[in-house]
Amino acid sequence: MADEAKCILTPTRFGRITVADGTGIPIGTLLKYSDDFTGEASSADNDKFAGITWVEKKASDGLTQLTVAKDGLWDIKASGTVSTGQMVNLSGANTVNAAASGDQEQGSLVGRASETATTSEIIAVWVVAD
Repeated sequence: MADEAKCILTPTRFGRITVADGTGIPIGTLLKYSDDFTGEASSADNDKFAGITWVEKKASDGLTQLTVAKDGLWDIKASGTVSTGQMVNLSGANTVNAAASGDQEQGSLVGRASETATTSEIIAVWVVAD
């Protein structure tokens, strides 16, 4: 995977999520819900945000539970133009874009941008997961 989020300010809220044993997931991966309390790496616009991996998951290591960060300040890659203060949502593999109407209701919001971004720029995002 590439473009994992980098932690700027340590989170204070964490959760546990079920993941596939055969899949490797690097630290800083933006996860999406794929089922109830089950997650995998984000891959598409408007995926339902589950958190950011706090520990690395090695493929086929026998572990099926992973700790995820639910808040904090993170450097995350933007896939489009984002303005300071704007809410952002999942837009693909480890990327965010400007949130649109309805994104909160479908669960794809990641947080609020602290910087302005153009496409492929890294910006600071205050993460606010469920």
